[in-house]
Amino acid sequence: MVKNITPERLAGRIDADEQFTLIDVRPEDSFEAWHVRHAENVPYDPDEGLSEDQLNEVNALVDSRPVVAICGKGLTSTPFAFDLEEHGYDDVSVVTGGMEDWSKLYEVVPIETASDDLVVRQVQRRAKGCLGYVIGSETADEAVVVDATRQTDQFKVAAQDAGLSISRVLDTHVHADHISGSPALADEVGVPYHLGEAASERGVEYDYEPVSDGEVIDVGDVEIEAHHTPGHTSEMMNYLVDGELLLTGDTLFVDSVGRTELQFGEDDASRGAELLYDSLHGTILDLPDDTTILPGHLTVTSDGRYENGSPGEPLEARLGNLRDELDFLGLDREAFVERLTEDAPEKPPNYETVIAINIGKEIVDDEGEATELELGPNNCAA
Repeated sequence: MVKNITPERLAGRIDADEQFTLIDVRPEDSFEAWHVRHAENVPYDPDEGLSEDQLNEVNALVDSRPVVAICGKGLTSTPFAFDLEEHGYDDVSVVTGGMEDWSKLYEVVPIETASDDLVVRQVQRRAKGCLGYVIGSETADEAVVVDATRQTDQFKVAAQDAGLSISRVLDTHVHADHISGSPALADEVGVPYHLGEAASERGVEYDYEPVSDGEVIDVGDVEIEAHHTPGHTSEMMNYLVDGELLLTGDTLFVDSVGRTELQFGEDDASRGAELLYDSLHGTILDLPDDTTILPGHLTVTSDGRYENGSPGEPLEARLGNLRDELDFLGLDREAFVERLTEDAPEKPPNYETVIAINIGKEIVDDEGEATELELGPNNCAA
């Protein structure tokens, strides 16, 4: 009998190392661009059904294990599963919502802190590697949300489960790889939305309260100090929490630094690289080695692997370790600029449209269209 399983259940089976065969039936180009870890590709057309060659391929892949089928939205994997059932397979499951719903899978991870009052939750968007944060004060029962994604309920629930009410929402910058949920979240809970004051230079049309360099936001007794760190974008802000944790957005990751040409363009990428070098060496690397770096993204490869960490585990790094281990941080200014501008990775899909949405110049109301714009892992690291 064909069964349905949720993306959450699929993730649980993968994390538990259960033995099954995951077959992705999308076209080869879609599969190669982005797929779930350990998936095998057998492109399938419901109008044509399973060919003898395809059936032989499936037989070789499955090797008596249960089968899980996935496609873009669950529409093609379902007839594929029934086709397998007709050929004698009796343990076949279909991932409901396909890759579209897989892209909305989240884990909420507590971050350890030195303060009894400080509460930090890292909200991980598993398939894309987006990281958002709930930063709160246990005694004040309030929190700010930083870099919310489009699935705003994830952040409401994370705050609620921590016993906190959301008092402000901040974006570190205008995102290029996913549609920000921060303006919507702020509107939904009736609190201020903040961007760095330099966002005015990018023509942001959303209503926001600007945050200036050095400004301190109080959440109970927790202090969040804003630092202007241009480079990845001109308005990028990092947030130092109680002098202990630094939310770096797309300035510094645990394995790289932010790319600079998405806003500045290929012709002016060197200017962005120079700004980023100054932000790293003039602001971030001046902080103590024990500062915990909490980035805005982690690297998820096109085949669904976390390159530095595991889903559901804290994605963080000690600044002193990054100083010693990350070669980008050991380069002089000229070598750093050359490195960032000479070998830029592939750009995030639809990034120009995503930026236009995130500054309010374009609107996307259709859920399917929004999901299509965001499909694939993030590509914001150099």
